[in-house]
Amino acid sequence: MKSFLFKCRKSIVLVLELLMYFALAAVLFAMLSINNPQVLRISRTSAIMLVMFFFSCYMLARVYGKYDIDVRKSKPIIISIVLSVLLADAVTFVMMIIMNTNVVTNNEVYPYLGEDILWTLAAFLLQIPVAVLFTYGGNAIYFSIVPPENCLVITAGGSGLRHLIKGVEKYKKQYRITKIIRSDDPGLYEEIILHDSVFLDGLPYDLSGKLLEYCYSKRKNVYRTPEVPDLVTQTSELMLLGDETIIRSFVKEKNMHQRIVKRLADIVISAAGLVITSPLLLICAVLIKAEDGGHVIFSQNRVTISGRFFKLYKLRTMREDSGKAMVTDDDKRITKIGRFIRKFRIDEIPQFVNVIKGEMSVVGPRAEMADRVYMNVQEMPEYMYRYRMKAGITGYAQIHGKYNTSPKDKLLLDLTYIQTFSLWNDFKIILQTLFVLLRPDKSTEAYDDEASERQEHIVQMVDEHLKNGGTDEQR
Repeated sequence: MKSFLFKCRKSIVLVLELLMYFALAAVLFAMLSINNPQVLRISRTSAIMLVMFFFSCYMLARVYGKYDIDVRKSKPIIISIVLSVLLADAVTFVMMIIMNTNVVTNNEVYPYLGEDILWTLAAFLLQIPVAVLFTYGGNAIYFSIVPPENCLVITAGGSGLRHLIKGVEKYKKQYRITKIIRSDDPGLYEEIILHDSVFLDGLPYDLSGKLLEYCYSKRKNVYRTPEVPDLVTQTSELMLLGDETIIRSFVKEKNMHQRIVKRLADIVISAAGLVITSPLLLICAVLIKAEDGGHVIFSQNRVTISGRFFKLYKLRTMREDSGKAMVTDDDKRITKIGRFIRKFRIDEIPQFVNVIKGEMSVVGPRAEMADRVYMNVQEMPEYMYRYRMKAGITGYAQIHGKYNTSPKDKLLLDLTYIQTFSLWNDFKIILQTLFVLLRPDKSTEAYDDEASERQEHIVQMVDEHLKNGGTDEQR
């Protein structure tokens, strides 16, 4: 029976997802029917509202993430669903107002919307526990059927082994590392056969390709960190020259209409952002000035498209003359108000001025300091590829990375944005930025007791590996 359920695991996730969205729709329609009983009857209004709700949920799931309980952790999934449903409720509510032909209510507080907006908000509050129930419940059902993958880590002895293992160990329900082995171990291929999945850590490109082909022949899942050639080929396409199959890899370039639309969007979004946030900026400015009497705005040389320098503006969150040293946890240089401002990314708002001046874009690669760029280019010459586009306030590196994310990982995120650029992607990234403001700070995640014990076990495995031939670079 369990074997049959394991084969049906993807179907089970799909059924749970459909049930969840029908439950979310039922809550919304039940609340709206209190003041609009016609929405529960078979009619054009109810049909259009239902279609709009599910269509909105589908499109927003492409932005914030799916009900992928088999891939992501529960909290990010819940936040994704809540954001998607909030916007879907708003679209459905507006559609009902447009379709509704009833007499306008005499409610003095909401003369045009009546009590409907309150029932919509009530529905949203009830939908939150529904999302939580289906996420945690679905997670429990799925992983009672699907055990963690027994994983083999194949390493070349680089410095990223501990970082890789720490990341894998955060997903203890999906993966269980049972062995770490060097790429030159004579028993390598026998070990691959004994495991469900393989992680490749820092292997040369040719060896990585060879092992990838072997794992494919043995039906083993493979996980590996990408290199620049991987990012180039992710946008490749197959084409036929006669009967010859060719892979076409091309350099991503913005066409003229994309340039025009992106620039117009930058100006409109930045101007609107400055106007909307002006009261918040004023309050923060007063508090910054009141705390130590220093400057409100902090400016610093950063690098943008084609390696050009510009002055980036931010609200000052650190004491004057704090130097260029990297910020650490509980850094004493950060002011009291600065700690709050940094937590909610309020210090980034003045960069809208840089966007209006044409030095930055709303979406683009992260704007790094000039000295860090020089240092990173010395270690990774391909780092300059990220300056094929203007620096951005938000982007893949800003959303998915952290302050202490390695320069290489930030580079890969920025190159992913450049290689997959589209106006639709820019729109998605802007919406995903809301997700960053709502999710917990990943840098403060703590392990529970079980995870801590397993982490100690993995550390022992790494230490043993180092003693048996690993390099000191991992220490």
